[in-house]
Amino acid sequence: MTTIDGAHRALRPVTLRYWAGARAAAGVSEETLEAGPTVGDVLDRAVAVHPDLHDVVAVCSVLLAGRAVGREVVVGPDEVLEVLPPFAGG
Repeated sequence: MTTIDGAHRALRPVTLRYWAGARAAAGVSEETLEAGPTVGDVLDRAVAVHPDLHDVVAVCSVLLAGRAVGREVVVGPDEVLEVLPPFAGG
């Protein structure tokens, strides 16, 4: 996982998996979107496609390769972003 300085912003297909409330807000459990290279770019694109995700994404954890990541991290080829809202209970 790397960060990007803004020099290479080409669109690329990125797969997202939505869990629980994120899945309900998106209306799908998984999809592939064309987005810029960073996690932030991908999340912004997902919200543009599914406006109901806006509030959910604001509180979600985003996992890449099983690790929580920030918006500046670059999503590589064949990687999947997992969008997990906070879970209640235990």
